[in-house]
Amino acid sequence: MIRVAESKDIPQINRLREQVNSIHVQGRPDIFKPGFCKELQDHAAWYLQSEYNDILVDDRNGEITGTVMIDYINKPESPYGLARSFCHIAEICVDEKWRRKGVAHALMESVRAEAKKRGFTRIELDVWAFNDALAFYEAEGFTVYRRYMECDL
Repeated sequence: MIRVAESKDIPQINRLREQVNSIHVQGRPDIFKPGFCKELQDHAAWYLQSEYNDILVDDRNGEITGTVMIDYINKPESPYGLARSFCHIAEICVDEKWRRKGVAHALMESVRAEAKKRGFTRIELDVWAFNDALAFYEAEGFTVYRRYMECDL
């Protein structure tokens, strides 16, 4: 069952977020710090307090098997761009033992429903090139519209 997270869920949410953080550390140890410090842990609690953010969880009889952290963004017009509103997936995490069992898809469907309910017509996310979830995002209908590139010196 997908539901909005509650403060009592924070320890389980952070357990999943720590798994994903480890993937990032392995993929880019030159960028990401190992471990899961207090500031990272506190970030999830901050999301629960914000009117511009949500955390949804996949709850299977009290076990949080997946979570998604969402930003609801309304950007005003600027000299560089037009005003735009969109739902941004900041983090999506599925427990290692629940991967490839439909949890991430169920979370995405719930994000779509919530975004539509709030009047958004677009969902965005960003993903690191090393992340195996890229194929999942493409299967969910996401396409590339911007790329970051680098050149080591």
